[in-house]
Amino acid sequence: MNLNGKIVWITGASSGIGEAMAYVAAKEGARVILSARREDELKRVASNCKIDPENYLILPLDLEQTENVEDKVNQVIQKFGRIDVLINNSGMGHRTHALNTPTAIDRKVMEINFFGTINLTKAVAKIMKQQQSGKLVVVTSIMGKYGMPLYSTYAASKHALYGYFESLRQELYKDNIKVLIASPGFINTDVSTKLLREDGSAYGIKSDAQEKGMSALDCAKTIINAIKSNRDHKYVGKYELFSVYVKHYFPALFYKLMRKMTKE
Repeated sequence: MNLNGKIVWITGASSGIGEAMAYVAAKEGARVILSARREDELKRVASNCKIDPENYLILPLDLEQTENVEDKVNQVIQKFGRIDVLINNSGMGHRTHALNTPTAIDRKVMEINFFGTINLTKAVAKIMKQQQSGKLVVVTSIMGKYGMPLYSTYAASKHALYGYFESLRQELYKDNIKVLIASPGFINTDVSTKLLREDGSAYGIKSDAQEKGMSALDCAKTIINAIKSNRDHKYVGKYELFSVYVKHYFPALFYKLMRKMTKE
């Protein structure tokens, strides 16, 4: 897929991986829709994309509130007439013991990471079915392949995305709609500082693993390249990606390492 002139919608575009993907897609010649909750940050990203106003749309979106998602899709169609790529990148996490995690936080994480994501995807997929073409992308995590202490509901939401989008890929095959599942490991963003504690406050600490992780820009380039080459799945990261294989072949060692890594 050549992204030049394509309509690419990116959620979570106000920071981190989503912001970096906006820059990479714009450089590739794509016309971009930028979505996140913070409109002021979306305006900053749009300015940094250095493309003409007719080639981008700032579309604030809160995935915890998706009752009006069809209206958002209609705004995109009114401006661009079609949607070629949807990159589901928005998400949130927590760092709490499972038994102490308030149900409100469990529901918030699942609402944003899973339900909000699939609600937007279904609305966009209907447009792509009419077009008989399109690419649906979901940014999950290597924690969609295993669980870790203190991240129970986050891991559950990422597992759920794997199951949903792998099923969706088969259902939409005949409509010429491709599905890419991108699974980052430790990416050097501030996402860990935004993790929710048990009281709902932000964790506020950037992990050492993220500090040493792949840059957001390199992660974005990897995902965009996977879109262009029509990959079905792509792990993104550095040494931590080996954890997926360690878990498969040496589960006892894997779980011991996970407990050590997340020891408080």
